[in-house]
Amino acid sequence: MSLKTAIFKTAMESLYFSGAHVLLRPWLGGVGSIMTLHHVRPPRSGQFQPNRLLEVGPAFFERVIRRLRRSGTDLVSLDEMHRRMTERDFTKRFVCITFDDGYRDNLDFAYPVLKKYDVPFAIYVATGFTDHIGEMWWLALEAVIANCKVVQLRLDGEDRLFNCRTAEEKSAAYEYLYWWLRRRETEEELRAVVRELAARYNVDIAKFCSDLCMTWQELATLAADPLCTIGAHTVNHVMLAKVSERTVRAELENSRDVIEAALGLKPRHFAYPVGDRTSAGPREFKIAADLGYKTAVTTRPGALFPGHSEHLLALPRISLNGEFQRTRYASVLVSGAATSLWNGFRPINVT
Repeated sequence: MSLKTAIFKTAMESLYFSGAHVLLRPWLGGVGSIMTLHHVRPPRSGQFQPNRLLEVGPAFFERVIRRLRRSGTDLVSLDEMHRRMTERDFTKRFVCITFDDGYRDNLDFAYPVLKKYDVPFAIYVATGFTDHIGEMWWLALEAVIANCKVVQLRLDGEDRLFNCRTAEEKSAAYEYLYWWLRRRETEEELRAVVRELAARYNVDIAKFCSDLCMTWQELATLAADPLCTIGAHTVNHVMLAKVSERTVRAELENSRDVIEAALGLKPRHFAYPVGDRTSAGPREFKIAADLGYKTAVTTRPGALFPGHSEHLLALPRISLNGEFQRTRYASVLVSGAATSLWNGFRPINVT
């Protein structure tokens, strides 16, 4: 467990067991929240799992949904969230459930739970992943490190060797390389490095999509259910702040067009890939608005407040994180207490 994760867990434990999250909810919980998920699947074995934060177990997911249902919170679709925000109908708090990327386990493990409890949900589809031609570079990096005892790479003009014999060494190598890659100025530079690594160490990048992501037929099965909203998530899952304005527009337009052609529905909602401050900002928010999206979501942590009615293309979300798989943590997160602390008690953060 990283120091950052340990500190955040301690803060949530304190908020929960003191009851402060309940007391603070009327002031910090806003009018509702949008939850972010990626994978819902049984836990994997092995100590080296650097992307564990992107997955939660089916049993935990069901406990969270059941608790939300019993709490009296409205579980609503993105369209209903949009209506409440634009009409300023804040009579009752609400939660939206959203999934990024389009993983097959959403169909296999999450959908039966959502159907059982009659919960609306949205899936933001990266069409390159569904076409099984995308590059899940973070998984390729994980696979390279998992399969090797030593990884060699030229960084900043210097040849570097990373020992990867133990789980601890692998985790350290992944942490260093992941954030070194994230600091690259352009998306293409990042991907070129990962492609070179994958080729050198015999990792098939494209195979992750075919193994993990739904086909168009599988997505059509979900899209036919009125509970499901299909949103757009670009074609190539690029960090939009690292590409040109022309590319941003193309990613937002083309992903919507591909989904409409494949499923017969035109997405009105969008999720920025990665979605933090380094990946999406005012330029991207304006382009999404110009292209006619009703809402767009980031991964900036936070609840929704009435003021977000003026920023519907820059909405925060609350991550249901694989590192925090206890229902009490979910209660603290939905209360808004933890994310308000994280944001320095600024309810709206769109700059």
